[in-house]
Amino acid sequence: MNNPVTRLLRRNVSFGQIAGYALANFTGLLIVLTAMQFYRDVTGSSRGSDSFINSDYLIISKPVEGLSLLGSGSEASFSPREIEQLEAQPWAEGVGAFTTARFNVSATVDMPGMNMSTALFLESIPDDFFDISPSGWDYRPGSGLPVPVIISKEYLALYNFGFASSRGLPQISEQVISTIPLRISVSGAGRQVWLPARIAGFSSRLNTIAVPLSFMEWANGEFGEGPERQPSRLIVRLANAGDPEATAYMESHGYEIAGDRGASDKAAYFLSLVTSVVIAIGALISLLAFFILLLSIYLLLRKNQGAIHGLMGLGYTPSQVSRYYIILVSGVNLGVLLVALAGVLCAMSLWSDSLVSLGLTPTSPLPTLLTGVAIIAAITSGNILAIRRNIRNSFRK
Repeated sequence: MNNPVTRLLRRNVSFGQIAGYALANFTGLLIVLTAMQFYRDVTGSSRGSDSFINSDYLIISKPVEGLSLLGSGSEASFSPREIEQLEAQPWAEGVGAFTTARFNVSATVDMPGMNMSTALFLESIPDDFFDISPSGWDYRPGSGLPVPVIISKEYLALYNFGFASSRGLPQISEQVISTIPLRISVSGAGRQVWLPARIAGFSSRLNTIAVPLSFMEWANGEFGEGPERQPSRLIVRLANAGDPEATAYMESHGYEIAGDRGASDKAAYFLSLVTSVVIAIGALISLLAFFILLLSIYLLLRKNQGAIHGLMGLGYTPSQVSRYYIILVSGVNLGVLLVALAGVLCAMSLWSDSLVSLGLTPTSPLPTLLTGVAIIAAITSGNILAIRRNIRNSFRK
């Protein structure tokens, strides 16, 4: 850095302009990365079962009118054409149908001091629509393995805080109930079998008792009675959580959305919208900072026009002259990156405790940090190209 070219050019560098560029670039990068990390922290756990804005799935049904069993009402089911129309919507990433049991089911708990038996209903959906992935979630007829069952967390809460407390029965945790041996009776078409079963997991998304689709297809084929029915409930995976177009579509077609999803849908959509706006503002500030640097380089080269021509007369090449500016800008960008990443980590420490108190686990900052590196690398590449182009043009004049 002590060669004559560096000393000559450094005397005429406007450090005020460089500082203004660094400040603007830091501000824009910090806004982008902080908004990105906050959105990931809030929504990263929302794909799980306990999110407070877990609204990227909708469970829909049709309203029941009259008494369809007595012939005075229409059956509340979805036709293949209605399902195809749903799948064709731009906000729908997938549509899964609930397959219901066409056979009789009852379950028995055989434990000392706890002999309970109850009738059940079973449903099934494609595996990729579940919010949990329990081990051994499959069924092979004749294997002798227990039938895995997923139940709603609401059902366990109703038992613990409603039925058990009123009958003087013990309350049961998720871990304990998963170890209780079950037997289910499957009957229909003049046949009956008893099969071992186990509670494989608990779902917050599905308000049902679910079994693997492989078991449901086998049991309906062996014990099913009556014709195969069209699905009465569908689960829709949304491209964007809380998409208002999806809600408007459901309302226009008279479809009912399970649960009180209005508040969570609005929260998810509002969070996504605000994050997008904040990131756009940060990106705009970074873009303005980039043009500030381009203007600074142009003014700097105009100011050093005489010195550059003198260097050209002494035999120096454009690459030798531009090397100083490239090193300067690269160093500034590296400093901006390090300070911005430190700012993101500090910001995370401010909201992490609040998220933990809401039951959310902050996500790893590594993807955000790598995004910052990629942004600065792109900005630096643009800076280098602009410096080389301007100096090359100055040598031609």
